[in-house]
Amino acid sequence: MSRDARWKALLELLVERGRLDVEEAAAELGVSAATIRRDLDQLAEQQMLVRTRGGAVVHGVSYELPLRYKTARRASEKQRIARAVADLVGPGEAVGLTGGTTTTEVARALAVRADLASGTPALTVVTNALNIATELAVRPQFKIVVTGGVARAQSYELVGPLADGVLGQITLDVAVLGVVAFDTRDGAAAHDEAEAAVDRMLCERAGRVVVAADSSKLGRRAFARICAADAVDTLVTDTGADAETVRRCEEAGIRVVLV
Repeated sequence: MSRDARWKALLELLVERGRLDVEEAAAELGVSAATIRRDLDQLAEQQMLVRTRGGAVVHGVSYELPLRYKTARRASEKQRIARAVADLVGPGEAVGLTGGTTTTEVARALAVRADLASGTPALTVVTNALNIATELAVRPQFKIVVTGGVARAQSYELVGPLADGVLGQITLDVAVLGVVAFDTRDGAAAHDEAEAAVDRMLCERAGRVVVAADSSKLGRRAFARICAADAVDTLVTDTGADAETVRRCEEAGIRVVLV
């Protein structure tokens, strides 16, 4: 892995978690702890993070990181997944999009679909992600509903009871979840409990639930549960997914789409 790729990966992990441990990062990226320490030192010199004993925490400028760095990691897989997810959405439907890099790519894939170029509306998109709402707001054929709530600088997502108030009044055809972990035993999960709570309500308001996750997210666990695996109708992932993981998902009644 090149230095540039490591830096982008480290910044993505840091934005997702808020805090990073050297040994943990070394294991995830498959490099030595000494390499991670050097990387963190150099990123700290550029004021991209704050070094701590044994790791790093998010810098005050972390609001710039999601769009500048996160999309570069596993970009081709996320774009393929996004196109496949977009194909699962029908014209005129109401779709909920959580925050995240993969769901951002889903929004972009929906925006360029020829059969969604017109309509009244061609699509209704409900999201708690400010960046997704901003990208789609210029599409007059889309009706954009933003949940409201308090913005999290790390992810551009709106969270809290204000978001709950809006979501409690609507019904969705499909909810598309971006997750940091998905497992048949523990379900879909996020690192932050406030984000997970909003994502959970999107699921509860939807007729069907689609998890959009690259293969690195599968078989993993994370702190904040979004929903159980049996609440998920479809998993869209890349062909790097472990065959045993795919088998377990299918046995659990989840349709798996590999791209």
